[in-house]
Amino acid sequence: MRIIEMNNVSKTYSNGVNALNNIDILIEKGEFVYVVGPSGAGKSTFIKMIYREELPSSGSIHIQGSDITKLKSKHVPYLRRKIGVVFQDFKLLPKLSVYENIAFALEVIEEPRHIIRKRVMEVLDIVKLKSKARFLPDELSGGEQQRVSIARAIVNDPRVLIADEPTGNLDPDTSWEVMETLETINRSGTTVIMATHNREIVNTIKRRVIVIESGRIVRDELRGSYSYER
Repeated sequence: MRIIEMNNVSKTYSNGVNALNNIDILIEKGEFVYVVGPSGAGKSTFIKMIYREELPSSGSIHIQGSDITKLKSKHVPYLRRKIGVVFQDFKLLPKLSVYENIAFALEVIEEPRHIIRKRVMEVLDIVKLKSKARFLPDELSGGEQQRVSIARAIVNDPRVLIADEPTGNLDPDTSWEVMETLETINRSGTTVIMATHNREIVNTIKRRVIVIESGRIVRDELRGSYSYER
């Protein structure tokens, strides 16, 4: 089942930078996809299009059959409940505990307290941090903070998880812990799209690889490898 479809998508920013050119792509439900390419190639724009942080200059983007480029602004928050996003710099609220950081995503949509507690503990179990529920972010390692960020991103049970350089600030051992978590989430049926510069991860955990260079998709391979023209 198609979960993401881009048709003839291009993006030119107001400063004249042409970030994407005529992108056509299909991503199926349950896939794990790496997005790689040199800095400035258009990876971040590609990722941001999926959760409508950016709109294309032309073309259409369908998420589960709906063209998100035509969504009214008031409906964008509802789209984002279906799409979890994990960033390189965690973006945790420093004065809230691990539990509170994750629960916040459900509180803003006014879920009942008993549902919040049940779901938060479920995702803490997935990321193996139930014992750290009452810790503050600065009491955790970098890898643990990233796993909290992942838990927060999946607490709404999204169909798609976007991971934008999720291991970029982590040491190699910790990076593998984060990848194990992402693989667990993917095995549950969630589509995972991960932008990365981590050659070792891409070449070791073989998945679909989309290579973007100069705003164009130059390679799209199942069980691909990390390589592109520098």
